[in-house]
Amino acid sequence: MRRLGRGCEDRSVLTDAPLVLGIETSCDETGVGIVRGHELLADAVASSVEEHARFGGVVPEVASRAHLEAMVPTVERACETAGVAVGDVDAIAVTAGPGLAGALLVGVAAAKALALSLGKPLYGVNHLASHVAVDQLEHGALPEPCLAMLVSGGHSSILRVSDVTAEDDGVVPLGATIDDAAGEAFDKVARLLGLPFPGGPHIDRAAREGSVTIDFPRGLTSRRDLERHRFDYSFSGLKTAVARWVEARERSGEPVPVADVAASFQEAVCDVLTRKAVDAAVEEGVEDILIGGGVAANSRLRVLCEERAAAKGVRVRVPRPGLCTDNGAMVAALGAEMVARGRAPSSYDLPADSSMPVTEVLA
Repeated sequence: MRRLGRGCEDRSVLTDAPLVLGIETSCDETGVGIVRGHELLADAVASSVEEHARFGGVVPEVASRAHLEAMVPTVERACETAGVAVGDVDAIAVTAGPGLAGALLVGVAAAKALALSLGKPLYGVNHLASHVAVDQLEHGALPEPCLAMLVSGGHSSILRVSDVTAEDDGVVPLGATIDDAAGEAFDKVARLLGLPFPGGPHIDRAAREGSVTIDFPRGLTSRRDLERHRFDYSFSGLKTAVARWVEARERSGEPVPVADVAASFQEAVCDVLTRKAVDAAVEEGVEDILIGGGVAANSRLRVLCEERAAAKGVRVRVPRPGLCTDNGAMVAALGAEMVARGRAPSSYDLPADSSMPVTEVLA
């Protein structure tokens, strides 16, 4: 790793709120964020999505190489945007898991190098918990408890959050996908419809031009399923149903109404996601739902969740779309909360854990 350039030399900044630099490399975005308390100072992101687009999905080896090449320039850009030097920070936070093993290793190694060379505490934080903490940068302190619905390409989970920094019962899983994640289903259906990768934004745009004319199945919503999987999700069957519908249409020689298929598929996903999240909030006696993860940027998901939550007297908090996708700001936000609450830092030899459970918020 080359030396950080000018503009990142040490300068002292005196402030009560912790100044934290966060590094995110769990998938295909190299993110470096800098926050002071709940104030966002910089959110620099270098995405390798174009390098993966021709494969129709993320290639782990390509992602790892892209992180390695982008790391130093992205740290420098974050420092310049925030108007601080890397030596000014009070702590370094990094995503320790879950995620792609090779990609995580690049971020963890960079964070260790910075923390050791600067003599700063190191916090190896959980990727999913970071998606919860980032909401504080836009809406202030998290209500405790709250219910978090995290939906992305790798995760679809419902969590009860009483303290996003606590190890034991601070984050309690209530449900999760038993097969495909919602974002993964968006990508696969987009590919079926000839839409570019990543599929989420393109399906969202196509759906605005279409109508919900196809009754696609809602996974794990029958009475029997709800007894065993009350707040769990399943999108594999939905994905297969869309594929079979499209194949039947093509065999008959009829054109595939892409916009209508996109709208109908999106409605099926958002229906199940929001229905279970609102039901969970009501049953848990929680008054606030927080939506995070890349799929939280979906316009229909936001509208439908707000409508259903309002009908039950539940509030909804959703960060702006740029903070929903993977970024360094969310890691810095959780790190800053760890510092503010006096949590002990991680060891300098912390590992990257690709299967890190959400209940383990700090490595």
